Amino acid sequence: PLGIRNSRWSSSAEAMRKSSYSPDEVAEFDDVLVSKPKDGVAKLTLNNPKKRNALSSHMMRVLQTQLDLLSTDKSIRAVILNANGPAFCAGHDLKEMRALREKGEGDVKEVFSLCSSLMQSIVTLPVPVIAQVEGIATAAGCQLVASCDMAVACSDRAYFATPGVNIGLFCSTPMVALSRNLGRKQSMEMLLTGTPLTAEKAASFGLINHAVAAEEVEPKTFEIADLIASKSGSAVRIGKEAFYRQLEMPLADAYNYCSEVMAYNMMENDAGEGVSAFIEKREPKWEH
Repeated sequence: PLGIRNSRWSSSAEAMRKSSYSPDEVAEFDDVLVSKPKDGVAKLTLNNPKKRNALSSHMMRVLQTQLDLLSTDKSIRAVILNANGPAFCAGHDLKEMRALREKGEGDVKEVFSLCSSLMQSIVTLPVPVIAQVEGIATAAGCQLVASCDMAVACSDRAYFATPGVNIGLFCSTPMVALSRNLGRKQSMEMLLTGTPLTAEKAASFGLINHAVAAEEVEPKTFEIADLIASKSGSAVRIGKEAFYRQLEMPLADAYNYCSEVMAYNMMENDAGEGVSAFIEKREPKWEH
């Protein structure tokens, strides 16, 4: 009804569906654990610590399927993405990549396309995704963090890097997410040197929102998720999509587009309720 989804978003969603498992198939795997620890909040946990939660083709398909399922769950207002083990995500499975390289460029390209669709699905998910990072996030793992809407990281154990340049493979796809979240010089420093960033440095670069002590990571993440979940779901969905779409537009086009979005949003029932609640000095009762 809003009319703000263009063909790029539609074709992107179609590509994502092709890169995932069916719900029946994904139920057989435990590479990504799904839970709903609080009302309105879902948690996706990467669960292959022996491989440092590497983004193998299989792991990416499982995660893609779980995101697809959450995208249609109207009860969810925020998603937390975390990981089991000492690593958040060590990037692509290099043993898999070496084997695919022997088969040919087409097989290698398929993996990077799969990863690109996965990252876009986080951006296009109707609800915000918050990364809860308590270990290293390197290469495509760093890309995963950058693709999330927000991130909270452990100041003692979390490190971030795009070290592909060190092995002769420039982190070109992670560069897409980095360059859309960090300044140019900060992005280039990460990409050209491969030097790991501490959580504090990552926060100063704009890669994450908060660097906190180990015992505060989960509470801080849930604090943000709970706060988002308390808002109007329709307003958050409209706002998230509009945020990313207007970034791609020239200034005047962005203002014209966002004026249309706000006019549409104003006519939503939740906006009417929210304005009335503010004027009447009471808590709003959201319909969505």
